[in-house]
Amino acid sequence: MEPPSPDCNGAEAVLNLQPSSSIPITYHPLFGPHDDLILLELDQKLLPDVLHQRVTVRGQPDEDAVLCTESKTYAIKSVGTSNSVFLIPSSGQFNSFESPICCDENYHDPQSVASVIKIATGNMELVEVAPRLDKLRSLLFENPYRSEEDVEMVDLEEMEGKNTRLYSWDDLIEKVQASDDELRAGLQALSAVEIYGYWRIVDEKYMDRILRMLLHNSVLNDWSLSCLNEDDVVNALESDGFPRKLANHCLHVYGSKVVEGVSTSSIWKLDERKVCVHFARDILRDGNRKMERFMEDWTRKVPEGMPASLDMLEGEVLIEKLGAETWIRAYSVSSLPYNPAERFSVLFKERPKWEWKDLQPYIRDLRVPGLSAEGLLLKYTRRTQPTADAEPVFSIR
Repeated sequence: MEPPSPDCNGAEAVLNLQPSSSIPITYHPLFGPHDDLILLELDQKLLPDVLHQRVTVRGQPDEDAVLCTESKTYAIKSVGTSNSVFLIPSSGQFNSFESPICCDENYHDPQSVASVIKIATGNMELVEVAPRLDKLRSLLFENPYRSEEDVEMVDLEEMEGKNTRLYSWDDLIEKVQASDDELRAGLQALSAVEIYGYWRIVDEKYMDRILRMLLHNSVLNDWSLSCLNEDDVVNALESDGFPRKLANHCLHVYGSKVVEGVSTSSIWKLDERKVCVHFARDILRDGNRKMERFMEDWTRKVPEGMPASLDMLEGEVLIEKLGAETWIRAYSVSSLPYNPAERFSVLFKERPKWEWKDLQPYIRDLRVPGLSAEGLLLKYTRRTQPTADAEPVFSIR
């Protein structure tokens, strides 16, 4: 067999080996356990992100670390191997030390020796996982933004010095195990807003005051709720004493932009479902209601022209029959854990058995890479169906 080129050494000598050729190996002068060197197996699509340092490892000391790209989160798993893997450094990497000496007396090319610095018995691999956003929700709900904070241009240094449990973007990416894109999506889903450099959840009662004033102004000024001029709405709310930032936030929470303004103001349309759900939540905040009474109050509270339909409340309420009466109570999917195992555990504590039409709104937002909705049901539930045409019923597995 032909030895490699004599001008190659270390890892280069191994990489340049020709078919049917060989090279002797020996211990490197620095051979040892080297716990700071860990093999990481990567999918080809992740290689550019790693090589160009577009990844971060996130997690607190008491958490299992995850690796995040710009858009995805990966669990880091340790995998043992039955074969040992030799780690051979490149030539010149440790040139301050003597060159290793080949142990094969019959091999006369001391430059072409592969010196092993560590023997690895396993490696790390990456498995795509859902972002761990439950912590994001708990952090932001520690200190919701309330109306008493409405003092324009709050002294930022004073806020920072009071340990007020406020979190900037940098704080969140340090504490929450999610990619940047997933974290932004999580903030949007929670209707969070950045105020004075900190991400906040606005207190529900305060948002209720802003929305009611917006609707009041629309009646006074004869505004169409499907064609709201952003400047007019924000200026009116500001004159009513609300901060401009929160006036604009109200449009983002309860509406959608239909015309993007460039030289003129943007045009917004209030989302009927979001507005109706808001008033349903407000009514049910004090507890269960009889269905007839709830529908009367709900229809009266929503803006004129908006159809208050129970279909809008999927994933927001539970309806139960008690004898001859029908009752309704708040039970929002937004309050449930993001983790599938925890989500199903909470759901089956609420009800030991669920019909599919009731269960589906509470699990359709779950996203587990590599697992379909059917796979989730198979993993966490038992399905029973007395007859072929009967509604399937799900219980805990």
